[in-house]
Amino acid sequence: MKKILLLVLLSLSITSGWALTAEEKGLQIAQKADELDAGWGDQKQSLEMILRNKQGQESRRLIRGRALEVTGDGDKSMSIFDTPADVKGTAFLSFTHVNKPDDQWLYLPALKRVKRIASKNKSGPFMGSEFAFEDMSSQEVDKYTYKWLRDEKLDGKDVYVLERVPVDKHSGYTRQIVWGDMVIYQPLKVEFYDRKNALLKTLVLIDYKQYLGKYWRPDQMLMNNHQNGKSTLLKFTDYSFNNGFTDRDFDRNSLKRAR
Repeated sequence: MKKILLLVLLSLSITSGWALTAEEKGLQIAQKADELDAGWGDQKQSLEMILRNKQGQESRRLIRGRALEVTGDGDKSMSIFDTPADVKGTAFLSFTHVNKPDDQWLYLPALKRVKRIASKNKSGPFMGSEFAFEDMSSQEVDKYTYKWLRDEKLDGKDVYVLERVPVDKHSGYTRQIVWGDMVIYQPLKVEFYDRKNALLKTLVLIDYKQYLGKYWRPDQMLMNNHQNGKSTLLKFTDYSFNNGFTDRDFDRNSLKRAR
């Protein structure tokens, strides 16, 4: 319905000279980015998570990730921790939804049980990192309202700058500011503002590469927490698509099977 309305608005703006509002333009950009990244089916990748404290001390974790695109709803994803020994076998499962709260579960091998992540707790840190549980969901268009702020340059690249406000009342963020690449329509930087509307974190996405001749994925994602001085770096390798994943690879029982 939103896409139909947007097409009508675009038509009117062309024929009558009526300019889009900042909100309409923001939604248009978000929808274009979503459409350009549709159709990848499934993917898997390896990643290294590097946690840095305020003093610069590091700890590292090796993780395997996989995801399944879902038609008509948000994506499904799973992360499986391989090292270090104290988190080996821990698995995280997320079902992103468009019009209702996401479903998320965490399998804790030491307890041999699956823990459901409550909606009101999704602003909490994911496995001790500076990423929140809600950051681990796919970024579906209808999870936010939008406003175009301006166009500018970032590190020599032409970018659009959007403000997006989470619809979920349990979100840990009042708003996010997104700098998106005008060529590939992928985010280069995101600022996250906490429930007091103070700058909490900044995410920088680095070294995008293209896969299957269409889909862009970053090699690195760096999340800096401005309030506690900590950071988390995710380094991605071995992206693979068309792996033949099905819903069975992402059900709750698959958490316990994960190795």
